Formats: sequence, structure tokens, C-alpha cells
Amino acid sequence: MHQQYSAPNLYDEMFSSDGNCRAHYQAFADWLSDITPEQLQQKKQEADLLFHRVGITFNVYGEDAGTERLIPFDSVPRIIPASEWSMLERGMRQRVAALNAFLYDIYHDQNIIRAGIIPAEQVFANDQFQPCMQGLNLPGNIYAHITGVDLIRNDAGDYFVLEDNLRTPSGVSYMMENRKMMMRLFPELFSRHAIAPVSHYPALLLKTLRESSAVDNPCVVVLTPGRYNSAYFEHAFLAQQMGVELVEGQDHFVKNGFVYMRTTLGPQRVDVIYRRLDDAFLDPLTFNAGSMLGVPGLTSVYRAGNIVLTNAIGTGVADDKSIYPFVPDMIRFYLSEEPILNNVPTYQCRKADDLKYTLDNLDKLVVKEVHGAGGYGMLIGPKATKQEIEAFRVQLKNNPANYISQPTLSLSSCPTFVDEGIAPRHIDLRPFLLTGKETHLVPGGLTRVALTEGSLVVNSSQGGGTKDTWILEDELC
Repeated sequence: MHQQYSAPNLYDEMFSSDGNCRAHYQAFADWLSDITPEQLQQKKQEADLLFHRVGITFNVYGEDAGTERLIPFDSVPRIIPASEWSMLERGMRQRVAALNAFLYDIYHDQNIIRAGIIPAEQVFANDQFQPCMQGLNLPGNIYAHITGVDLIRNDAGDYFVLEDNLRTPSGVSYMMENRKMMMRLFPELFSRHAIAPVSHYPALLLKTLRESSAVDNPCVVVLTPGRYNSAYFEHAFLAQQMGVELVEGQDHFVKNGFVYMRTTLGPQRVDVIYRRLDDAFLDPLTFNAGSMLGVPGLTSVYRAGNIVLTNAIGTGVADDKSIYPFVPDMIRFYLSEEPILNNVPTYQCRKADDLKYTLDNLDKLVVKEVHGAGGYGMLIGPKATKQEIEAFRVQLKNNPANYISQPTLSLSSCPTFVDEGIAPRHIDLRPFLLTGKETHLVPGGLTRVALTEGSLVVNSSQGGGTKDTWILEDELC
């Protein structure tokens, strides 16, 4: 089947530019050559049915309320050899350590600002900076307990960090369910490969959450905005996998400086909240007064040290796209190390020269809102029409500080099962790091795939799909 496969001018994960299969994909390629398209199609239908039964769906904002979709699952895995993963792991650990150090610093001594490395207005004028966190000491000085790092690969095969996700990074449930699905559909593949497991993620997550509290036997809960949230499946999945309560704001009340959960047996004190809602909605007495999703008085309990929130309030300032260009400087400043993983070259449109360059090259660049997420509010210059470019130019001129721009990287491709057979599609990767007394990184992550030919947008909300990610434990495999 792969004889007809071609990925022109791209870095392909499975095949080199001369059409030869890469060594770490060889066992998979041998298996694939024995499979018919009809058999793969049958397995795809089986996967869709199983995902529906389990309820692995997501909601799409802006559509009719309650519209749920399956995230398309692709049965060709993304395979990463052990040596490559080892480098990525070192780079991500380094990055998360620097980001946590940065968050501690800006809410305490602000040394990086005093040193002139990051302009003060970039931090203090940022919507995600929370003054209520200033001077507050958190257990272990950890702000981001759960981090998702988005990695891409360019046409030369080099890895870059596209963004850091430190607020409420999502997608880990799909990583786990994709693995279960592959093991169910293709058990024979797992006897041919030494694939690192991912099933222990919930146990590591619970360990990380429990370690974050000084209480001997802390009560941990997962706080969800509710069933209409796009990631509600994941909230329910993680709570169930950890064996803890899935709760909403209305299930709690504050009394005598502590947070309590209403239960059928009476009030129960809560010690750790893994919250899956943004700062603005956490506490109507401190943030958005109109929020019905949070817990009134939660911030006062937090500041008194009687509850742990993961991730901490105010972490969003560190994953803002306007702060992203400074992460390599953070690594040098706090760790006295050179960055292992590179950033994508980034132009900050608040700077006059960067704005001019961006306006002159809109047809070649990707322009993003600094607070944007989900692939919304962005322009992909090479794919945009003249009218779209000109309309975006007006927005950019009106509010340049709200945007950054980056060169259009040719994301690496991976063979993907499409209607016509197997064809290259662009992918990225989001591994998940857990930071407690130690930093844990489950070997794997969520590989997202742009299912539309030529598209670089991998977000599920815009038609992207997912793949299982295999980290080989043995270089010989």
C-alpha cells in the first residue's frame, strides 16, 4: 500500500525523502503491507462505534447547544524512537521548571523584570496576571502542576515548541482512550513493538494532586463547569479513573475558612481542587461577579492556605502568546542553561518593527491573538484569500498588541487513513507533564492530525482528529 504514498517537500514521520521507511516504523510497515484497505475501513467503523458507546465526544462552541461530535480517530500511529523521546523529555522538563520559576518570581520579587529581560507591561498589563496572587506562597512553589506542551516538527525534522498550556490543558483522556482502542483493534501490533505504557497517567495525576497538599489524607475533587463544556468527557473520565468526586461549583460552600462539599452523608472538607475552569469563573466574590460556576469565597480560603488549586490562579500569564517569546530567556535566567527545545521564531506586533514586518508579509505568516485558543482568531496567510488578509490587516492595525506572528512552518506529516487510502496529513504532539515532589512525564501524548488535505489546523473544534502516540522503549524495535 505504501508504494503509492508520497509526501512531497515535507518531513514525513514514516518515510524519508527518498521513499524508504524509517527504521522505527519498519515493523509497522511490514504489518501494514499485509492489511487491505477494506480491513482498515472495517476497523475504522468499529472504532467509531466503540467511541460512541464509551461516550468519547466533545461539544463545539457556537453550534446548537448539546451538539456532540466524535473526535475522528486515525488508526495509523505516530511512532517516536526512544532516543528522540529522551531529548524531548529533557527539553520539556527544563521548560516547565523555568515556567514555574517565572510564575513564582513575578508574584514575588519580580527579578526577571528588574533585570530588564521581560518588559513590565508585558506582565502587569496582561489579562491573566492576578494581583491577588502577589506575595502568596504556594506549597513547593508549584503553580503549574499539570502542563501540556505543544510540539511541532518542521520540514527539516527539527522539533519546536509551538505553545505551553498551563491553565487547564486538555486532551489526556483521548491519549488514553486512543491507546485502549489500538490495543483492542490491533493486538498483534503490540506483540511486534515494545511500546511504553500510558495507562498509569491517572495514578500519577492523583499522586501529584495528593502531594500538593500538606494534609495527611487530602480529599481531592475535579471541578467542572458542567456537562455543556467542550471537555466534559475528560473531566468525568479523569475523576472516574482517579476514584474522586466530579463536582460543580454549586456543590461547595465556604465555612470557617475551609471549603466543604455537600454529600449525602453531610458536609465533607475538600483539600485539593483540580479545577477545569478558568480564573474568571472560580470565585464571583473576587473575579467575575456574574459567574454561577465557581465557589463564593474560594479565593480567601486559597490565600489562607486551606485549599490547593491545580493549576494555581494566575498561571495563564505564563502561557500567554505574548510571553511565549521570552521562555528561552527564562531558561537562561532561572536555570543558567541553554534551551534544549527551540521556540518558533515569533514577531511581537506591539513592537513597531515587528508590526511593519508582519503587515508587509501577511500572505506568508501565521498571525495569532495573544489570548486566543482553539485555532480561532488567527490568520494563516498562505491559505487565506486576499479579502481575508485585508480584513485581518484592519484588525491588526487597530490593536497590534493583541497579536503575534510566526513563519508558516510546514508541519511534519504522518500516514493517515483517509477515504482514498493512506495519505500524508499534518500533525502536532501534546505531551503532558505532572509536577509535584517530582516531575513525571508519561511517555506519549496526544497526537492531533489535520484531516483536511494541506490543512495546518489540527484543533478538534475545527475538524482535526487524533492518533495513538507510541514511544518505543527499545531502539532495536
